[in-house]
Amino acid sequence: MISSYRNLFNSQFTAEKYQEFKNDIASDFDYLPTFRIAETPFFISKELKKQLVEGSEQVIAFIQSDRFKELTNKSLELNHSVPNEDEHTTFLAIDFGICEENGAILPKLIEVQGFPSLYNYQQNLYTKFKKQYPFLEAFTPFFNDRNETEFLHHLEEVICNNHPKENVILLEIEPEKQNTKIDFYYCKRDIGIPVVCVTEIIKKGKQLFYTNEDGKEVLVKRIYNRVIFDELDLRTDLKLNFHFTDELDVKWAGHPNWFFRISKFILPFLKGNYFIESTLLSELESIPEDLENYVLKPLFSFSGSGVIFHVKKEDIEAVVEKELYILQKKVYYSPIVQSPEGKVKAEVRVLCTWKKGDAAPTLLCNLVRLSRGEMIGVKFNKDKDWVGGTIGLFERE
Repeated sequence: MISSYRNLFNSQFTAEKYQEFKNDIASDFDYLPTFRIAETPFFISKELKKQLVEGSEQVIAFIQSDRFKELTNKSLELNHSVPNEDEHTTFLAIDFGICEENGAILPKLIEVQGFPSLYNYQQNLYTKFKKQYPFLEAFTPFFNDRNETEFLHHLEEVICNNHPKENVILLEIEPEKQNTKIDFYYCKRDIGIPVVCVTEIIKKGKQLFYTNEDGKEVLVKRIYNRVIFDELDLRTDLKLNFHFTDELDVKWAGHPNWFFRISKFILPFLKGNYFIESTLLSELESIPEDLENYVLKPLFSFSGSGVIFHVKKEDIEAVVEKELYILQKKVYYSPIVQSPEGKVKAEVRVLCTWKKGDAAPTLLCNLVRLSRGEMIGVKFNKDKDWVGGTIGLFERE
């Protein structure tokens, strides 16, 4: 997006430097992420940043509306409802595909999630890029031009909310087996909270405990929740000592209900330049003739599972629970990142936090995924280069 810096980066890029960059990441925990790390950051122009902020604020305005909970209660009826829901979500991830409309670049909302993403990893990824390319000091991945120290302090406040760190846990299903475990490692190192598997939780009355590294049972007062119910429901082999739907004496950094409330479920309600035509199958009056221009998506899946890109009439007719699917108009990502060989598509995830007591969420940082394939995602980008996860960089104010 900023051609002078794109040209500068590409002129400095070498395969050896890319390998050093990955080695640097792997050296922190003797572990390299299983997802592909892209060779380059994404340089975001001031105009695109302005659009991303504007689009995000429109999503946030809808979430802040007085009728939001009433409109989204159905999402809990269709899934799980966990007691003691708080007033608002703690985390918000807003995904925009970088598209072209009427000859101009325009971000389009692809998905929105009331769930945490790779906050800690993204901050460290920025640091790793700067070590290989010092000129990147002129850029920042953070909104409002904050620095890394301020970012970590803010994130710690959001996750811990003034609780002692030994009483705050990052909770996941077999965290050591997750593709995102690099983020857990950085969270434990940089925030200082333990990472705990759901099977390791001990329940006594309404209280939850975990066993620390010294073998001592420690009370859990706050949970930084990274558990996806999709996965939990499938893992019938796991033996849990508690249920999320139990009445528990615990606070949530990311109450589970917000994963369902803020999801594809709200896409049909959003109208405007940054939003894509989306219709619940249960409200679809007739199947469009031009299905090649649509995508069929389950409302509550994670990481793109269950999406049908080449939709057929029989796919729609085969859906039994039509209130759990949307038919969404296709958007076409603009190949915008110049690589040494051809151009690459981009999707920007705006990462927000919403501290208890704040009137609105804070736009904090971002995550970018690059793709040469038909869609953003691993299966569409196998054996390709200059694709995968990276970070977007803004010019400093």
